[in-house]
Amino acid sequence: MKRILVTGGAGFIGSHLTEALLARGDAVTVVDDQSTGTFDNLAAVRDHPALTCVEGDIGDPELATRLTARVDQVYHLAAAVGVALVASQPKETIERNIHPTELLLDALVERHRDGQPVKFFLASTSEVYGKNPKETFHEEDDLIFGSTTRARWSYGASKAIDEFLALACHRQYGLPVVIGRFFNVVGPRQSGAYGMVLPRFVDAAWAGRPLVVHDDGSQIRCFAHVQDIIVAVTQLMETAQAEGRVFNIGSDQPVSIVDLARRVLAATGSDAAIQYQSYSDAYDADFEDVRRRVPDLTRLQQTIPFRNRHDLDAVIQSVIQAKKPE
Repeated sequence: MKRILVTGGAGFIGSHLTEALLARGDAVTVVDDQSTGTFDNLAAVRDHPALTCVEGDIGDPELATRLTARVDQVYHLAAAVGVALVASQPKETIERNIHPTELLLDALVERHRDGQPVKFFLASTSEVYGKNPKETFHEEDDLIFGSTTRARWSYGASKAIDEFLALACHRQYGLPVVIGRFFNVVGPRQSGAYGMVLPRFVDAAWAGRPLVVHDDGSQIRCFAHVQDIIVAVTQLMETAQAEGRVFNIGSDQPVSIVDLARRVLAATGSDAAIQYQSYSDAYDADFEDVRRRVPDLTRLQQTIPFRNRHDLDAVIQSVIQAKKPE
């Protein structure tokens, strides 16, 4: 049995991770400020004897030190989430992404120096690739961001700083770290409130409202089921050759956003319309988007025996069933 801290453990991905860790016999402490997550996501395991829930901000130095004092692993998922939130709160995005990561790493480096190594997983994002125009993103590709006058890039840039910090602690102090860049993780419990496209489409389809597609909808994305992502993350944390490395984690099955909308309408049987909206109307005149985002999963598949068990139709169906009106 491992003692594990999950930051952001009441969120969408964090709650699924917490359930998986408890199911394999670990003792889990979840810390979450419930700004975007909710402890209701943990209702199925809330009474589990090996689960401790702490409501608080992991950006509090005392809390970060206390919660890392007796754990064997840390999964750091707490962060600002969603393009809509990032566009409206760029300062908070930068602070919430970088400061807690620095605090956690400092605490773990101190334990490492005392002969108590704690393995650290950093949840990063495909947003770190920025405007790189490649058809498929490899972990060693350059990170290309837009101008600092465009707040939209603050999320990817701040998560890149997180990666630099984690890798610096690995190189300088030998801290065992693993970094996962998530590509459009979806599934039950994900909210569309912060701009996540699939739950937003499903909510609209069930309600008979227009499915709002930004620009012309030709943007390409790959959607992975949260359960597949959890398998990859936990396997990487148990694999020695993953330490000190960065991994793309997601699906490599591409779909355009407008085709995703059509699939949701077909799967729900909804007669709702598809409505196109410009980026300037959705966000602001300075907003920029990435036209194509597809991961190269070679490194991941060479390191662990990973494959996505859910194809795109199954991913869509899981969200539809989770959000189906009673």
